[in-house]
Amino acid sequence: MLGFGYNPIRAYAALFLGAFGTSSGLLESLAFATPLMVTAVTFAVGVRASLFNIGAEGQMYLGAIGATIIGGAVLLPPGIHVIAATAFGMLFGALWALPAAILKVWRGVHEVVSTIMLNWIAFWFVTFLVRTYLGDPERAERAIPALPTARYEVIGGTLTTVIVLAVLFCVAVTIFLWRTGIGFELRLVGDNPDAAKYAGVSISQAIIVSFVVGGLAAGLAGASQVLGRPPSWTLYATLGNILNLGFDGIGVALIGKNHPIGGIAASVFYGGLLNGGRYMEYNLGVASELVIAINGIIVIAVAIPEIFAIIRRRKGQS
Repeated sequence: MLGFGYNPIRAYAALFLGAFGTSSGLLESLAFATPLMVTAVTFAVGVRASLFNIGAEGQMYLGAIGATIIGGAVLLPPGIHVIAATAFGMLFGALWALPAAILKVWRGVHEVVSTIMLNWIAFWFVTFLVRTYLGDPERAERAIPALPTARYEVIGGTLTTVIVLAVLFCVAVTIFLWRTGIGFELRLVGDNPDAAKYAGVSISQAIIVSFVVGGLAAGLAGASQVLGRPPSWTLYATLGNILNLGFDGIGVALIGKNHPIGGIAASVFYGGLLNGGRYMEYNLGVASELVIAINGIIVIAVAIPEIFAIIRRRKGQS
């Protein structure tokens, strides 16, 4: 920032003040953090099974369109509607994760390759659905909005009660991984595949379970942006209001040491960067490109220890 003529002390003060210095700023930071909590779970659960599942982006797109179909095009009673739309979005996310899991188990296709390809297929598929079948008749740039009965209650600003569901999901995944037999087997596969085979653990089952749990998480993230993020309550034709949240979840997972609970704290930190970065731009005139670069540098610096830890574990398994 000094090199570009900005005062870094004032800039970082503006970032912190914008992110956490006021009640409205805190609520907005939490709104940014909500989808990242669960997309971080997608990557974290994969790492626990020694997988690099970077398919949260595409699975999130499907979760958003699933929530749009039920939330905007189907009439259901209040209470039931929001639950059904959320569940449908999570189901769509899980179903989109299955092809990568099957390819991994059946043909040994590396999950990085398959998930990247599926991300792009999901992007164009969902874009096609929004523009062709689910467009808002009154506004061509977006899909039909979620009906009032399918929306989460607003807490303040753009934060809704969907954050409670996101936190509970992270807690449930933590219990699943460390308090159930299937979760133990999944972690054993990630920590020591040879020991897992010797113990009779099904590697294929662990892979499929990891992808399904990750897909449910990503689907919830997509649904949260349609059903729980005012003022639009919808999905834009460009997917601009959910774009890159799946990829951002990778950085959040690394900061949180690939632990679902750690991901909650990390998502609040990263949500604060996203929200506070806007204050650096608006109040001090820091160029938007520089704000993005600064946020990226901060995330990389904080995530490096966990990256090295993953590399060390990989070397130990080889």
